[in-house]
Amino acid sequence: MASSPSLLVLVALLALFSPAVLASGREKRTHVRVYVHEQFSGPNATVVNVAPSPFGANSTFGEVGAVDDVLRAGPDPSSEEVGRYQGLFAGADVADANYFAAITLVFTAGEHNGSTLSLQGKYTFPEDEGLERPVVGGTGGFRMARGFSLLTVVSTPPEAAVYQLDLFVFTPRRRY
Repeated sequence: MASSPSLLVLVALLALFSPAVLASGREKRTHVRVYVHEQFSGPNATVVNVAPSPFGANSTFGEVGAVDDVLRAGPDPSSEEVGRYQGLFAGADVADANYFAAITLVFTAGEHNGSTLSLQGKYTFPEDEGLERPVVGGTGGFRMARGFSLLTVVSTPPEAAVYQLDLFVFTPRRRY
């Protein structure tokens, strides 16, 4: 089957001006790796249960909590603090321990100082492959951000945990 030159030109132009090709030149891709340091109890606890489940101790449905974890540049507790991992979570699954979480990463030092990223979605306790959640927005250098995050367990010493948080963020190259 022979193809006409005008059809080939049309196909080439459509491929060249497709949204994916156009977006790749207009968006900046950023990978951020930070470590979430969480303290479960004691005077320096960073996660608290604000309201228990109305269905008793064996249920998480309806439970509400708050988190204000430290973001660090590395997994070591003495590594540089770069911000906070702050938000709310609520038990949103009648059958299992699954939560809905709204988290804001507030960068207070380092390359992203003054910017924020917002994550939102289902939260389960990270398994071997990690927990993926969407990046739904941001401010400062992350204005109009979109993308995804992957949270994996680094360590869980008694009464604390350290998670590696990889953020894959797309932002417009043009500032708005």
